[in-house]
Amino acid sequence: QVQLVESGGGLVQAGGSLRLSCAASGRTFSISIMGWFRQAPGKEREFVAAISWSGDRTYYADSVKGRFTISRDNAKNTVYLQMNSLKPEDTAVYYCAAGRSPIIYTNPGQYTYWGQGTQVTISS
Repeated sequence: QVQLVESGGGLVQAGGSLRLSCAASGRTFSISIMGWFRQAPGKEREFVAAISWSGDRTYYADSVKGRFTISRDNAKNTVYLQMNSLKPEDTAVYYCAAGRSPIIYTNPGQYTYWGQGTQVTISS
């Protein structure tokens, strides 16, 4: 099993920044891809960004490209999501996910492990 623990959510004004963290523990050797998803009230969970476990590949949703940056710290088994130029439409619960396939999927069903989520609220 793999355990994922997110942190770093909060309330910020539009235009501000936040950095989310996701610490992985357990059988991390089985992880190939780490991703961030988000879910706003009444909406489906949507892909935000993903990174290979080695850190050499990244992929972003068009809605966050140029504003968000995903990165990882191998020594800490931690993945980060730096979010800049935040907009009210970025408001959602953000989830960290881990997948065992080396392919970067945007479908949440392809990810095996999930964190508990962290709330991000952007005020206008």
